[in-house]
Amino acid sequence: MRILPGVIAMAIVVVASNILVQHLLGDWLTWGALTYPVAFLVTDIMNRVYGPQAARKVVFAGFVTGVLCSVIAAGMDKTTLRIAIASGAAFLSAQLMDISVFNQLRKYNWWLPPLAATVVGSVLDTAVFFTIAFWSGLTPVFPSDDVSWANELVPLLGHGPVQPLWVSLAVADWLVKLAQAFVALIPFRIIVGNLIQRRAQIH
Repeated sequence: MRILPGVIAMAIVVVASNILVQHLLGDWLTWGALTYPVAFLVTDIMNRVYGPQAARKVVFAGFVTGVLCSVIAAGMDKTTLRIAIASGAAFLSAQLMDISVFNQLRKYNWWLPPLAATVVGSVLDTAVFFTIAFWSGLTPVFPSDDVSWANELVPLLGHGPVQPLWVSLAVADWLVKLAQAFVALIPFRIIVGNLIQRRAQIH
């Protein structure tokens, strides 16, 4: 099964991120913020080498892994239904958007499809997750989840205009994704080159 390495890589990223998101990194981030963006790299590599259909299969495998992680975490009181729904919706919508944007730009310079796809996907991912997880407007939908702490008014990232705390968390998270979108171009180029060369040798 040619996409098995991609499935395994995606599963590792999702499991690691679900574990590391429970550990804080500074005031605005968790350690999971550093591992989660690798999911976009895995999707883009699969898309470039094996095509969009294979990439979608890898994404759905990652989604199922994430759901299982959420079920386990909920059983251990490590997450809530609201967070689980936010996480699953953000992952699936963002990765599928990534695949769509990548395909629209496939014929352009090698660096443009993965960069643009990751930037657009990460915007959607961040917006969907943090809005569903913490926006006070959704409190009636999830009355048992107390997100009042996330809606405390604080200066944006400690220095900007006053916003709910979750907005700072979202901006910090997206800035990490944006930085990794550029850094990921290096392993993308190397891994894609190796995989295409290996396929050529096999055929």
